[in-house]
Order: sequence, then C-alpha cells, then structure tokens
Amino acid sequence: MNTVPLYKSLIAVSLVIGLALGIAACGDRSPSSASAPEAQSDDLRTAVSDTVLTARVKAELMRLDNIRSSDIEVTTTNGVVTLRGDVDSNATRNAAAAATRSVEGVVSVDNNLVTASSNANVAEASRIASDTWITTKVKSMLLADSVSQGLDISVETTDGVVVLEGELDNREAIDHVKKIAGEVDGVKSVNTDRLITPMASRN
Repeated sequence: MNTVPLYKSLIAVSLVIGLALGIAACGDRSPSSASAPEAQSDDLRTAVSDTVLTARVKAELMRLDNIRSSDIEVTTTNGVVTLRGDVDSNATRNAAAAATRSVEGVVSVDNNLVTASSNANVAEASRIASDTWITTKVKSMLLADSVSQGLDISVETTDGVVVLEGELDNREAIDHVKKIAGEVDGVKSVNTDRLITPMASRN
C-alpha cells in the first residue's frame, strides 16, 4: 500500500485552491472596468476630431476676402464650432458662418462674430443710457435742493454736457444750480446760458 506523505498532500490542496480562486477572480471582473479604457479612447478620438475640425475651419476661413486668421477665434466642442471676433460687415459675418458649415464634420455653428456697426450701436446705446441717467440724477438733486426746489428748470444731457434752462431769482442762484449739476458723476460740463434772471428777461 502506497502512502502519500502529508506535506505533498498539502501542496496539492493549495494548488487546487489557488487555481479555483484565480478562475473565480477572472469570472468576477466587472464589465465597467473592462470598458473604461474604451471610454477613454472615445474621449481622445473626440478631442482629436474637434482639433482637426478647428484647423479645417480656420483654413476655410482664410480663403474668404476681408478676413484675416487673427480676426476670428475658432473653437470646436463635439462638432459644434463657435466663431468669435470682429468683421467688417454682416455680409462677411454670414460668409464666415456659411464657410464653416461647409466643412465636413461640423454639426452646427455658433456665430458670435460682431460687425463694426453693431459695436457702434452698442456704444451709442450705452452713451444714451448714461446721458439719461445723468439727466435724471441732476433733476432729482435740483428738486431736493432748498434753492432750486419748486423752480421750473429744464435739464438736457448730451455726451455728458448738461444744459440747464429756466428762470432763477439771481446770478447767485444760477451759480448754485450749476455747481449742483457739476457734482453728478459723469457730467463733463454744465451750460447755463439758458438760465435767466427776472431782470435779464425784462431786458
């Protein structure tokens, strides 16, 4: 009768257990961990594709008249191309958008290009709003002042220049309201040529 030594039996059992654990570990590997490298690869491909689209769009824009490569900023995210910068006209703005759409792979175009005329309109609107605020502020301060309170003083503002019109008791009162108007933020100067006194009106 053959007898297997005890230490050899223990070695055999250990090998069997180790093999079983290895097989179980392979079977328990989650799908998510296996797909992670693939997801990272997809992100990388998207980034590369966006970079290529940006380069192609820039090359296409350089073909247009009245556009320099430095005039327009091009960015691409998941195939959506955003254009930013200044152009000389609406026609050039529309041409840039059309050229961008013509590039293969572009999903859509976010056209944030602005023209010189639109910038001028914004500046003009800002100036008008500022003049309106100055006029309102001057009127409120004159109404709250003890000298000019209750008097009919017209206030107009153009490019920060305030024009006061009306009738005051004397020259000192005119100087007083001029000082009040001049203290308002944004006022460049105050014109009191249209402010008169009763004596001046009789002459």
